[in-house]
Amino acid sequence: MAVKSDIEIAQSAEVKPIQEIAEKLGVPADALIPYGNDKAKISGDFINSLGNGDDGKLILVTAVSPTPAGEGKTTTTVGLGDALNKIGKNAIICLREPSLGPCFGMKGGAAGGGYAQVVPMADINLHFTGDFHAIGAANNLLAALIDNHMHWENQLNIDPRRVTWRRVVDMNDRALRSVTSGLGGYHNGVVREAGFDITVASEIMAIFCLATDLKDLEARLGKIVLGYTRQNEPVTVKELGADGAMTALLRDAFQPNLVQTMENNPALMHGGPFANIAHGCNSVVATRTGLKMSDYVITEAGFGADLGAEKFFNIKCRKAGLRPDAVVLVATIKALKMQGGVAKTNLGEENIEALKVGCKNLERHIRNLGKFGVPVIVAINRYTADTDAEVDVVREYSSKYGVKAIDCTHWADGGAGATALAEHVVELCDSGAAQFRTLYDDDLSLWQKTATIAKEMYGAEDIIADKKVRDEFARLQREGRGMYPICMAKTQYSFSTDPNLLGAPSGHHVKIREIRLSAGAEFIVVVCGAIMTMPGLPRVPAANAIRVNDEGRIEGLF
Repeated sequence: MAVKSDIEIAQSAEVKPIQEIAEKLGVPADALIPYGNDKAKISGDFINSLGNGDDGKLILVTAVSPTPAGEGKTTTTVGLGDALNKIGKNAIICLREPSLGPCFGMKGGAAGGGYAQVVPMADINLHFTGDFHAIGAANNLLAALIDNHMHWENQLNIDPRRVTWRRVVDMNDRALRSVTSGLGGYHNGVVREAGFDITVASEIMAIFCLATDLKDLEARLGKIVLGYTRQNEPVTVKELGADGAMTALLRDAFQPNLVQTMENNPALMHGGPFANIAHGCNSVVATRTGLKMSDYVITEAGFGADLGAEKFFNIKCRKAGLRPDAVVLVATIKALKMQGGVAKTNLGEENIEALKVGCKNLERHIRNLGKFGVPVIVAINRYTADTDAEVDVVREYSSKYGVKAIDCTHWADGGAGATALAEHVVELCDSGAAQFRTLYDDDLSLWQKTATIAKEMYGAEDIIADKKVRDEFARLQREGRGMYPICMAKTQYSFSTDPNLLGAPSGHHVKIREIRLSAGAEFIVVVCGAIMTMPGLPRVPAANAIRVNDEGRIEGLF
């Protein structure tokens, strides 16, 4: 019998009216802004009415260093949420929204997989409720206002050569990475080098997901540094007078989206910042809303724990005052075998020795997470090719470090395949064992914060940079940016900056290529290696397999 695709499984779900899902959370019908029958936004007025009562428990789902296809963090998040509800707990999941780029490119969407999905899957992975379009519009309004300002009197003395703000589009399109704008004569504006990023890489997306309310959103937008004068002085969005109109475009999008899992449990999906040059987590407003409406909130962070979890703790939790109660570290046998040196083409074959070598990667992540004072559990995201002997290796290896590893089959079995995981998560959360702390203090210098991350998370001996980069660190420190946290941008495939250096390397040096100021998001992006903010499509894009059939249903979307 042929295995059903994710979209075929999702389309077979018995979806309930979104009002019924809202009732589980105590959200009245008049607090919903419906988008059809199966998705809705929760009004900002209702969220504000929730007040400052007791919060639920917060659980982070992260992963070992991933393969290019990802290791199932979203699938595990959904499976765990369903499992918690199955054992009688009041739980809600908080996820990022998918970008169209990966959907039509190679990796796929972000609605989970198999029988652990949020639905309507096709809507979520395509236009959803238009949040990303609103963010793109706000970003490109700013770009248009910058060029318009320079076209006229340019009273802010913006230097066309020093404009740092780029346009965005929510699609992988390598042809737009570098463009020349303003060609065609005086009436078409100032000629300058420009370019496009993918929407999720916009600083507006990072701000959108860190802001606590509309006033905070507008204030953060106003702090964005859009470029510099000929005297190399920063120019902000507020000086340009663009912050009000940008907030107006984002007002409705800022309200979290409510959908449901295939097992009709609630899910909030809101925001989706790049997990590399931003913090890679869903919005603060959605997470806080979930904590007010349920006893357990399960959320995820992008890439492996060295990037995603580190930023979740050091940026999102620091900024929002969140205190997580447990961490689920997702591991797959194939990823650990790859870390042990097995070629991608041979990952389906049993290889105990390579798996044991690759478990050093798992060990490093376990040790790293322990530095934040939050108890850890390993979720083995089971594939059909995984053998019992391989699963036993991961269990035994994890137990050496006082961590339980649980075999999970939520992809095939939904919540029923993750009930053992759910029961242990509840045990950890209710034990009071969490003593959350960030990795570094605010008052460390920017250079010291970066070195701390490299040494403590990556096993590096130190960081290195040329004089130009060191001078930039010093300049930002002098400008009063020293209190900002660090957002590391490096390959997700290795603890080092070399994607081919697998396992758990140590003693290497992390070379810093450049640093970027995200003044509105209030963090410093430290770029290590080549970071792509506008991906390209693969030789055979996923888009080639997507179509609308004779019944009007979408096919080929995973």
